[in-house]
Amino acid sequence: MDITLNQAQQQVDEWIKTVGVRYFNELTNLGILMEETGELARIMVRKYGEQSYKESDKGKDLADEMADVLWVLICLANQTGVNLTEALAKNFQKKNIRDAERHKQNDKLNDK
Repeated sequence: MDITLNQAQQQVDEWIKTVGVRYFNELTNLGILMEETGELARIMVRKYGEQSYKESDKGKDLADEMADVLWVLICLANQTGVNLTEALAKNFQKKNIRDAERHKQNDKLNDK
């Protein structure tokens, strides 16, 4: 199922208002975002880094952890009136102007 950012924001809002009762406050959601980001980091450093898996790490799904981060980020966007579609479009524009040549000129990124 393909879903736009706008649809995701609407669906999360509908879920929160019906199943979730109400949004946690913004600072609580910020804390939850940090927790979810930490869980994502834990999986990443074990899957792609040097750390070994612990018993408690087994069965964790990378995609699910990413979706958890996205969910809470969407909650924060909804609560603060941020349209993520517009924000991402502006961010692409900013990066295309600022970084048009920067990465091409970075020796660390170029195999020489």
